[in-house]
Amino acid sequence: MASDLNRTEVAKFLLMGFSDIWEIQIMHAILFLLVYLLALMGNLLIVTLTTLDVHLKTPMYFFLRNLSFLDFCYVSVTVSKSIVNSLTRATSISFIGCALQVFFFIDLASTEIAILTVMSYDRYVAICQPLHYEVIMNQGNCVRMMAMSWLSGTICGLMHVTATFSLPFCGSNRVNQFFCDIPQLLSLLDPNDIIIEIGVMVFITSLVIICFVSITLSYVYIFSTILRIPSKEGRSKTFSTCVPHLVVVTLFMISGSIAYVKPISSSPSVLDLFLSVFYTVVPPTLNPIIYSLRNKDMKAALRRQYFRLEM
Repeated sequence: MASDLNRTEVAKFLLMGFSDIWEIQIMHAILFLLVYLLALMGNLLIVTLTTLDVHLKTPMYFFLRNLSFLDFCYVSVTVSKSIVNSLTRATSISFIGCALQVFFFIDLASTEIAILTVMSYDRYVAICQPLHYEVIMNQGNCVRMMAMSWLSGTICGLMHVTATFSLPFCGSNRVNQFFCDIPQLLSLLDPNDIIIEIGVMVFITSLVIICFVSITLSYVYIFSTILRIPSKEGRSKTFSTCVPHLVVVTLFMISGSIAYVKPISSSPSVLDLFLSVFYTVVPPTLNPIIYSLRNKDMKAALRRQYFRLEM
């Protein structure tokens, strides 16, 4: 009963963001707005092209459409609220709003990791086992892999929200982050109460590490196969496609893992803000650039849709 009373005392949280200085808040809002619009337009473009163009009905673009739709939602969960807060100088978010933000953030982040793992496996099969590609990556298997990816994300989100928001919040309600993130919320809880949530974090971080190892192994086999390609042009083309994707995946997973496994800080941390940008803003912004501007099939599809509109 006392636990319930303590929790109801926290009706809202204060998102402290990057600074209390008005000029810096405006700069943050403008920068985040530009990045947000770039991410939205890029991901929406990919979803539209891969849906409308009949030449992009392959497993790779099926996975890419899911990833782009996810990134469209993912960047909206955290960045949009941060922009509004900076422009209105309103830092509060309700208890329910914070819980929902945590759920959708963890849900989408976990799903993104799963989809990136599936996409690396797809590239591995396409490059290392091309003769078996159509059998392994048939429509049924692709749909099942995506369904499992989305389901796993939802389960992770529910685990985190249940473990965190079933606990009584005590003391300060100031979240030293620009969105409701688990490590900063844990600093508001009694250290004796967070054992279960820490267990959830360790479990999910372990899954992230397994996914990262799987992606790394896929690319080790891919690169070893690429090096055996006799054509220098062929090697260069394949490397230029794989390396940027691997860089974004590495930034996303490593920055997120560091933020979630390092000791919890109860005071504002520049490192926390810096890391959070890498796992919330960078992936959904760079993915469309990597998969559209650097992809001749996507550029050809864009031209076809443009000429169709002209006609």
